[in-house]
Amino acid sequence: MTQRTDPITAQVIRNALSSISDEMALVIMRTAHSAIVRDSMDYSTGLCDRHGRIIAHGMTMALHLGSFPDAMQKLVAATGDDTHPGDIFVFNDPYVAGGMHLPDVYIVKPVFVGDALEGYACTLVHQTDMGGLAPGSTAVYAKEIYQEGVRIPILKLYDRGVANDTFFKMMALNTRLPDMVMGDMQSQIAAVTSAGQAFEALVGKYGSQVFRDFIDEMHAKSEEM
Repeated sequence: MTQRTDPITAQVIRNALSSISDEMALVIMRTAHSAIVRDSMDYSTGLCDRHGRIIAHGMTMALHLGSFPDAMQKLVAATGDDTHPGDIFVFNDPYVAGGMHLPDVYIVKPVFVGDALEGYACTLVHQTDMGGLAPGSTAVYAKEIYQEGVRIPILKLYDRGVANDTFFKMMALNTRLPDMVMGDMQSQIAAVTSAGQAFEALVGKYGSQVFRDFIDEMHAKSEEM
């Protein structure tokens, strides 16, 4: 593939994307309520392009990143044209949403520049308790997924900037630790919101075409390697 992005611009964009992902990780670390997130750093952050392909990841746990491609493809396929500025999605189900185990909750924000979708700011946090048989939602003696905790399909946590209060109320009533779980989810929301602003500014600075060319070149080079 012929490189259309000059090397200096490409490196600046690449480093900016990494910095945005790291900033998401730091926002969560500094605002999380639970020790498993704040101290153990059992969470991951990353950025995806408009097709849901990973383009950068943050400084925390790399293990979760293996689930990002499947989860994001499920999200892109499920939401289609029903994605708008101000939306934020939440999900954890391993079967219908490409998640891992139920305590690992995705909160993802699509990033728009003008009316064009340019990418996604993604977080995955191990929540302290998602209900189910055992505290912590890690019942090794569970015989079916329904005993493990709350299954969340791909839902809008925010719809065009308006919070889904029904989800927040439902989730708070189905966890043993509502303050911690709700607090950690708010940390994820803060992280994707700040990342979305930085992502939008980055694409706005260089223009959508330059950004998209760089992303395509980066993926092509990765395939060659």
